[in-house]
Amino acid sequence: MRIPRTLFAAVASLPLAIYAPFTEARPSPPTVTSPSAILVSVDSGEVLFTRNADERRPVASLQKLLTALLVVEAGSLDRPLTVERSDTLIAPTRIGFRAGDQYARQDLLRVIIVRSANDAAHSLARDHSGSEAAFARAMTERARRLGMINSRFGNASGLPDPSQYSTARDMARLGLYIMRTPHCQPIREAMAMQSYTFRFNNGETRTLTNTNRLLRQMPGCNGMKTGFTNASGSCLMSSATRDGRTVLAIVLGARGEQRWRDSRNLLEWGLSH
Repeated sequence: MRIPRTLFAAVASLPLAIYAPFTEARPSPPTVTSPSAILVSVDSGEVLFTRNADERRPVASLQKLLTALLVVEAGSLDRPLTVERSDTLIAPTRIGFRAGDQYARQDLLRVIIVRSANDAAHSLARDHSGSEAAFARAMTERARRLGMINSRFGNASGLPDPSQYSTARDMARLGLYIMRTPHCQPIREAMAMQSYTFRFNNGETRTLTNTNRLLRQMPGCNGMKTGFTNASGSCLMSSATRDGRTVLAIVLGARGEQRWRDSRNLLEWGLSH
């Protein structure tokens, strides 16, 4: 049957919305139930997903990555520091140093990232700035220079402190800097370790398993850091690379297994879309 020319003209003049059902469907957003989250492309810096990304929250041990950044930028990672008694009193997660022990900064850097030891973080902070309070001020100043305008830090470890906070978006800025900057290679190497064998001064060794479960469960996961306190809930900054594409996910305030499910959903979605 021949279709009249007038019909073609009528179809051509229809509103564009009429054609919408026939265009390629946009991917559904990833399933995320944690209170705050963000997903970013490391390659382009594009924000791919957000959920309350600018809400100020405690981020627990995720801020140890900022501690690690200051330590790396100070240099001399192979030089030793001497543990002081004040370092040994930090709880609850600690490696168990003794006052007078000496360890290379590089070794303690790995300990704070792989096992999130608070005594190691305190040692590094005191060694860097003379006191943990001075180091916390340096953390906040460095964060400002990274564009983390909604962050303030009160200690090196992420232990509860009512004066400190950050956001998922600000932590993403920190994560992007670490992933992209050449001098942060020691941090990237540490956060990708599934385990690390630490040697104490007395010759004893202890194998530390990385607290980031996704390193062992998700192909392509290559970092970054866990965090937990009662105030912050469960937090996770994670990254993954597949087919030349790298994405970074941050989940804050999760409960139970939520941080692992949400982080994996974010990473898989980002790598697939």
